[in-house]
Amino acid sequence: MKALVYDGIETLGYRDMPDPTPRDGEHLIKVEAVGICGSDMHAYLGHDDRRPAPLILGHEAAGTVVGGALEGLRVTVNPLVTCGACLACTTGRENLCAERQIISMPPREGAFAQFITMPDRNLVEVPAEVPFAKAALAEPLAVSWHAVRLALEAVHPAMEKRALVIGGGAIGLAAALALRANGIEDVTLVEPNEMRRAFLIERCGENAVNAAAGQFPIVIDAVGYAATRATASSLAQPGGVIAHVGLGEDTGGLDIRRMTLQEITFVGTYTYTAQDFRDTAQALFDGRLGALDWTEHCPLSDGAAAFQMLRSGQKAAPKIVLYPWE
Repeated sequence: MKALVYDGIETLGYRDMPDPTPRDGEHLIKVEAVGICGSDMHAYLGHDDRRPAPLILGHEAAGTVVGGALEGLRVTVNPLVTCGACLACTTGRENLCAERQIISMPPREGAFAQFITMPDRNLVEVPAEVPFAKAALAEPLAVSWHAVRLALEAVHPAMEKRALVIGGGAIGLAAALALRANGIEDVTLVEPNEMRRAFLIERCGENAVNAAAGQFPIVIDAVGYAATRATASSLAQPGGVIAHVGLGEDTGGLDIRRMTLQEITFVGTYTYTAQDFRDTAQALFDGRLGALDWTEHCPLSDGAAAFQMLRSGQKAAPKIVLYPWE
């Protein structure tokens, strides 16, 4: 099969790789669409020790089952593989499984390839009318759906239904969509990149600003740098909630004194539960997350150029989706 392989810092090669072999209980999936995630970019830049070269990246995938009882089934893929037996897995918190694996991280190769293998429980059927490029968005949308769910569970019910999202990339935009799908209509999105901010306003209809003023009951940090955490801890309303989903930088930024004195809840959020993924996929299929027409598409063979354009800030669209078959 053809695959886009991470060979080292800012180096991707498009070449032949061995076809994957399904393990017991797994299916072979022909990848029809796969999105570029921020974590793929972190690996590309050499900022993720969990993803050493050489490695096939990519985990936002949708495609068709090849062979077996599910031959021809259109699916979107939950890339998080868990043990299914530990306390976390048996209590609906699979994302905290100590044995969790995710495709695009050893020992599992990723989906920037023509084929992947996945367990049956990781597949969600996609209706015939939903394009694969849209179905592949279930994964990044689920990350934000999970963060929003945890934020809404933590915020006091008497607080105003307003939210601030920091970061206008795919996860930030998805958080804004998830907030509205869950009843929070007043959403402000902070995006300092002028080109992307204009795209969010004109193409996505978002209330996107260069910098936010005032304070908010709910703050979603979809970037995760010290500077954005500083913004989050200064703009969270007393008694409010910060949901932290970005993984840009490990340390710094939080005003712990203010958060303590003002009883601001900080919630770390990672990926999603299996139920979150299914709920997100259903919301996508039902249209509750909007038109989702803010992606750009290109062949997997042009993936290295797509990464370079994202690296240089030349892309306004929050998400690039690659097609492994030309």
